[in-house]
Amino acid sequence: MPQDRRIVMRRVYDAPGDAEGVRVLVDRLWPRGMTHAEVGEDIWAKDAAPSAELRTWFHSHPDQFDEFERRYRQELDDTGAAATLASQLKDAERITLLYAAKDSRLAHARVLAEALDKEL
Repeated sequence: MPQDRRIVMRRVYDAPGDAEGVRVLVDRLWPRGMTHAEVGEDIWAKDAAPSAELRTWFHSHPDQFDEFERRYRQELDDTGAAATLASQLKDAERITLLYAAKDSRLAHARVLAEALDKEL
C-alpha cells in the first residue's frame, strides 16, 4: 500500500471530516434514521460486512471479540469480499470506512480495514 494512502474509520452518525476520500459504508444494514444524503457514501459494501449469522452470534457474545474477529476474517477469505472491495478502491488515495457500532474497539470495520490494508 502506498504510504500516502490512508484507511480511516468513522462512525456513520458522526459529522464527516475534511478530505475523507472515498466513503464506504461497511454495514450490512442501513443506518437507522439516516438518508443517503446524510450518510454521503460513495459505496455501500454490504457484502464486505459480517454475515447476519455472525452478527447475531456476536450480539449474543460481545465479550468474545477475538473469536468474532477470527470468524469474520474467515468469512472475508471464503467470500473474497475484502479482495473485491479492494479492487474497487485500488485507485483511492484516502478511504473512510463508515460503520454504525457504538464502540470502535469492537467494530468490524477495524478488522475489515486490516484486511483491506493487506489487499491494497
